[in-house]
Amino acid sequence: MTIGQRIAQKRKELALSQEALGDQLGVSRQSIYKWESDTALPEIDKLIALSRLYGVSVGWLLGVEDLPEPPGEAAGTEAALTEQQLRMVEEIASRYIAAQPKPRKRRRWPFVAAGLILCLVLFHLFDRLGRMDDQYADLQNSVYRVESSVNGQIGSLSSRVEEILKAQNSLVADYHVELVGVWPENNTATFSAYAVPKTYVAGMSVEFLAENGETASDQLGKAGEEGSNQRFSATISVPLSDHITLSTLLVLPDGTRQTQLLDQFEGLYSDSLPQVDVSSELVWMELEDGDLMLEKDDHERYVYIREIEPDAEQPAAAAANIQVGLFKNQKLVAWAEPCETPDSFHGFEEYDFYRLPELQLPVSPQDTLQVAAVVTDVYGRQGVYSDIPCVLEDGELTWPATPDLSDHDPAHWQYGG
Repeated sequence: MTIGQRIAQKRKELALSQEALGDQLGVSRQSIYKWESDTALPEIDKLIALSRLYGVSVGWLLGVEDLPEPPGEAAGTEAALTEQQLRMVEEIASRYIAAQPKPRKRRRWPFVAAGLILCLVLFHLFDRLGRMDDQYADLQNSVYRVESSVNGQIGSLSSRVEEILKAQNSLVADYHVELVGVWPENNTATFSAYAVPKTYVAGMSVEFLAENGETASDQLGKAGEEGSNQRFSATISVPLSDHITLSTLLVLPDGTRQTQLLDQFEGLYSDSLPQVDVSSELVWMELEDGDLMLEKDDHERYVYIREIEPDAEQPAAAAANIQVGLFKNQKLVAWAEPCETPDSFHGFEEYDFYRLPELQLPVSPQDTLQVAAVVTDVYGRQGVYSDIPCVLEDGELTWPATPDLSDHDPAHWQYGG
């Protein structure tokens, strides 16, 4: 399992929501979500806090140690002796003791002195070992600080060289692009931009281009208005997508055309959609003859979700409808029905609960199972948000080493509308 899977496993064993765990650790629910989806790693102090809360070692959380075996009856314990066997053992022992010569009295003080000397030697040895451990830790910290400093200097130098090269090859002496706003009601984003050509020629024109990966850039061009100090500016709108690129096109009087990339914007469309956190107990389901069995009283049939605010400055649209279902290879198997919060889920009051129907589903090692929510906003746009997917490994469901929760495009999911 990955670090995120281990954190999620222990959290669910303690019946904690992501928000409740975040409150105990002093972090946001989004941080817990990123840890469990392996898109971010907890800091050292948070790993230590997790190990104490879960009752496991930090090494187990990091995947370098195994959990200790629970105490139980020893597997190799031999059967107890019978009464007859016990009497035989006592008889043999008594004869052996009677045959031994009586020990001579020995002076005890040499042994006491030797014991004291041994204790002093051991105390001195442990003291030296402790100081050596401290020195080794200090050395490790010094090496780490030097390594971090060198890496930082290399990174800073690389960035500086990159900036110099970009400035030398740039067609503009100055530019700026700013997101004016995202408008979910008409599915557009608006930007303001300006650019100052590095080499200005009287009669030249400057056009600003916006490309969203779906519409050709020449259909989204807008001529810049020339202002003081040869600065051209424009405001341009583009249909929303998760990858928008802004460029400027310099046209000289002789017809020469040169294009310069200005800026890129990622995730604007996804951030404008209502988003939900989806959780389920699907990974704990047991298989029977290669089939996933969802039966009447199975605790794992429950799915719990809550709406979350995206980490973006622009507000997201409100949700108009949410459908929750079980998907196999991103194809709908069955929809879940809304239900009341089960008695066994304490501390989940902020979640809405759904219940999957009873079913029998064949699963092979090539399949991916996951619970997902199809969210429709008030403008009719849809996004899909899923729990960590499950795969079949050694006859059991488990989480993949590198789960991917980034595909929210409805076009990649089959659910019939």
